[in-house]
Amino acid sequence: MAVYLDHNATTPVDERVLEAMLPLLQTQFGNPSSRHRYGRLARAALDQAREQVAALVGAQANQVVFTSGGTESNQLALLGSLGGAGGGLKGHLACSAVEHPSLTAAAAVLQRQGWELDRLTVDAQGRLQLPRQGLHQQTRLVSVMWANNETGAVQDLAPVVAAAQRVGALVHSDAVQAAGKVAVDFAASGVQLMSLSAHKLYGPKGVGALIYDRAVDLTAVMAGGGQESGLRGGTENLPGIVGFGRAAELALAEMTQRQEHLLALRDELDSGIAAMDGTVRFAVDAQRLPNTLMFALQGIEGETLLMELDRKGLAVSSGSACSAGSTEPSHVLTAMGVAPELARNAIRVSLGKDNSRADVQRLLQRLGELMQRFGRMARTF
Repeated sequence: MAVYLDHNATTPVDERVLEAMLPLLQTQFGNPSSRHRYGRLARAALDQAREQVAALVGAQANQVVFTSGGTESNQLALLGSLGGAGGGLKGHLACSAVEHPSLTAAAAVLQRQGWELDRLTVDAQGRLQLPRQGLHQQTRLVSVMWANNETGAVQDLAPVVAAAQRVGALVHSDAVQAAGKVAVDFAASGVQLMSLSAHKLYGPKGVGALIYDRAVDLTAVMAGGGQESGLRGGTENLPGIVGFGRAAELALAEMTQRQEHLLALRDELDSGIAAMDGTVRFAVDAQRLPNTLMFALQGIEGETLLMELDRKGLAVSSGSACSAGSTEPSHVLTAMGVAPELARNAIRVSLGKDNSRADVQRLLQRLGELMQRFGRMARTF
């Protein structure tokens, strides 16, 4: 039986989430903007999901804008808050050097519009290092992800928020990987914009949310018929949104249980990897998500290792799913100062709530066998 160990790329839809979605695909198919009974039932389902998602991250329901996923949420956060500025030099935008490609792509759009982009460095553990002199005085927005999708490193956002307040900048955080795995509190964090995605927490693909402070002057990137308080045009993906709401509700209710289970599995995997000769683990001294471990086996390229494990029925990742197929080393590991040849050997294991100790032991056994096999091959040359 195959073992899935790539939950940071996507998660299976929880059966309870699917159960909540099915009526919206079958009998409760109304448009939330319609005023008849079908529309009113749809609107009630939409409102309930908005409450559920808000509760997961300590926000208010009227701060939730539903989108098509984390990528669109990142686009709306940056382009919706900065993209409407007038012509000429706009000012500075800052983001960490380990952001998701969807965030850096949005930042590149702003660069083409005249914004200056400042990349904030990280240390060898993937932790943000703010400039000693602070942020540029013309900085208007800082974007730092809550937790990294590759290494699992969790950022301390308090210094970022403080630095941004000193120059009057907004703070955005991509919390796609963090929400549902660790406690996320939008109100307490001090950030003004936060991106979420349903399919990272056992919800459906194609739906996400941007959480925003209502004081932010946010403009729609996708204009349309005025849905989502005029911030995201188009008829709402109601089955997906209801699934998102139910997934958020379950994640909040089961968070402690899931964390304890995942941490026990990850620590067992971590110890097993550390005991193998020729292994390098990344960001192990940083606070990390309870389900994530990124490591390299010296002498075995990550793509080779991934395919060998796949043949043995073990699904892992060589980094971000959005950059799969790239021959370049991980930009996250590169930013951490990892040598390119070692970074190319890296793979990521991201555990899920339904994984077991047997899954971890099976992975460790296969890794040990591959180390012996490739070691023998190297000695024959």
